Amino acid sequence: MSRTPRPTVLILCTANSCRSQIAEGLLRASAGDLVTVESAGSGPSGEVHPLAARVMAEIGIDISGQRSKHVDLFAKRAFDTVITVCGKADAACPLFPGRARRHHWGFDDPALVAGSEAERLAAFRRLRDAMRLVFDAYAAGLRDAR
Repeated sequence: MSRTPRPTVLILCTANSCRSQIAEGLLRASAGDLVTVESAGSGPSGEVHPLAARVMAEIGIDISGQRSKHVDLFAKRAFDTVITVCGKADAACPLFPGRARRHHWGFDDPALVAGSEAERLAAFRRLRDAMRLVFDAYAAGLRDAR
């Protein structure tokens, strides 16, 4: 008996350091048993932002082992769903083989917030909490469809 492969989801932003990394961690935590999740960027920074990892650890999700990747790494791979989480990535999103569903859920980049560490952490927490609502709802929809 052959197993049906899990659907694949690619989450894109520009730097692949904050928004798409947080989204990858959230979706993997809420629906990793249903889908395979990857993230990438059109201009990756080369790192997962330390404050992104810190605010995710606060809710028990470890993204410190994830890495920043260029979208070209996935250019020949077919995805079931491609989700962009920033406007620049949505505009620059390449075409992928197959018939991927596309969603755009734009979020502000917390890495652009200036100020004290407390102010910057607050921006990362706001992003995490807003994304958590969206990606938990998306995961619930996946479960309902199953």
